[in-house]
Amino acid sequence: MGSLATAPFEVLDDTRPEDTSLPAFMVSTTRGFLPRMDPPVKLPKEFDALESILQRMPVKTLEGEPGLLAQSKLGPEVDSSFPDLTEAMDKYKDDLPLMNALYRDYSFLASAYLLEPCHERFVRGEGYGLGRQVLPKNISHPIARCAEICGFKPFMEYAGSYALFNYRLENPAAGLEYSNLRLIRAFEHGLDPTSSEAGFVLVHIDMVKNSGPLVAGTMKCLDVASKMDASSRSSTLGTPAERAEFNEGLASILEALRKINGVMETMWGKSRPTEYTSFRTFIFGITSQSMFPNGVVYEGLNDGKPMSFRGESGANDSMVPLMDNLLQVPMPDTPLTEILKDFRSYRPSNHKAFLLWVKERSQELDLRNFALGLHATSAEASQEQLDLLRESRSLWLQVLDQVRDFRWRHWCFAREYILKRTSHPTATGGSPIVTWLPNQLEAVLEDMATIHARAHREDARGLGKTAEAVMEAALRQRETLRKEVDKYCAERGVQRG
Repeated sequence: MGSLATAPFEVLDDTRPEDTSLPAFMVSTTRGFLPRMDPPVKLPKEFDALESILQRMPVKTLEGEPGLLAQSKLGPEVDSSFPDLTEAMDKYKDDLPLMNALYRDYSFLASAYLLEPCHERFVRGEGYGLGRQVLPKNISHPIARCAEICGFKPFMEYAGSYALFNYRLENPAAGLEYSNLRLIRAFEHGLDPTSSEAGFVLVHIDMVKNSGPLVAGTMKCLDVASKMDASSRSSTLGTPAERAEFNEGLASILEALRKINGVMETMWGKSRPTEYTSFRTFIFGITSQSMFPNGVVYEGLNDGKPMSFRGESGANDSMVPLMDNLLQVPMPDTPLTEILKDFRSYRPSNHKAFLLWVKERSQELDLRNFALGLHATSAEASQEQLDLLRESRSLWLQVLDQVRDFRWRHWCFAREYILKRTSHPTATGGSPIVTWLPNQLEAVLEDMATIHARAHREDARGLGKTAEAVMEAALRQRETLRKEVDKYCAERGVQRG
């Protein structure tokens, strides 16, 4: 294994929810990638004007009445009477969770303002057309200020705004049970917890609720490998005790991913495919979108030059990228992978740092080679070690299969919620809608096939019934995916590469 150059990373066990001096998002073994605390709901009185316009903004308000977006009145109100509250932020700049809440709220207002004309056309059955090309200073200045303090870009992001920092508990004592979750902000009907907009966001929160054990299992695997690296061991397989502990870490990861995928499957019933495109308009970004061909001018910023940012996307979640980095999944050298890399910057700073740390640490410890026994020989190993290695390989393959399952379902969502219902060529984050998700899914399927083939060459027993069933299904799916992508590429005149 490699050197120990990478400094330790602080993963929280106690999330210190009352400490307002810490960023809202810090990775923990308990809450995983959720914020350290439940997001602030009530804003200070200085921001009453912001609270008022956001409560009146959705197509359907909490009271069930038509809101500003239903009447195309948001833009005119922002332009005529909404105040610039930037200076009021200085009083609260050291309260980082509150600043994150303000970032959330201003990003909702910014997206609604910019995309309101597109929604109006969509409702009439027309194309999106152009959004507003200038963000006025009463939004551009405050969103830039709170985004700078919190470490976000001045546009809506998945974790810091739209999804993971956008829930409240109906009953604080009931915790994060799905039925107890409500949205704080919404564009369309999302303040109704039974709506498809609410379901779309709340299922993501319900998934990420299970990410604590994913983080804990990751840290355990790296910790075991680190201890071995520091020892003067003679076997690249490790001792039986070390290997068994490593397998426990993989098993924890596997169990967490199964729960996450199980929750993900509930999306079909909680956010109906026929209703997604009606609120999707408001979560588009600027980059690579026809609504903003030259970017957006943030009034008073960047010397008046247009800026571009990607839209919010579930692809910016940190759970699957964590697995990519831990498992060292090889990604193809394609422009689509470059988009994947660009998405990395649209995450909370602590999440970005953690994912990079895991990637570097896994490589330094040569974790993949250790887990799969790629540098080991059977001559140096006892039967117990070989049996434990076989278990490691099977668990590793099963974890990869859960990553495959996640990405396959994401592709199915894209197919059923988007491809069958709109011809718009780009996803909300600005990636090509047909080819981007398959780029990563095919990489996982290829990695699984490579590992499976090598394991069979080195151990005539194979990897057991569970792993063999996994591979049989994965290989069938690879062929299905290729046919589906070819079909949609042909229909839309898209290059597959």
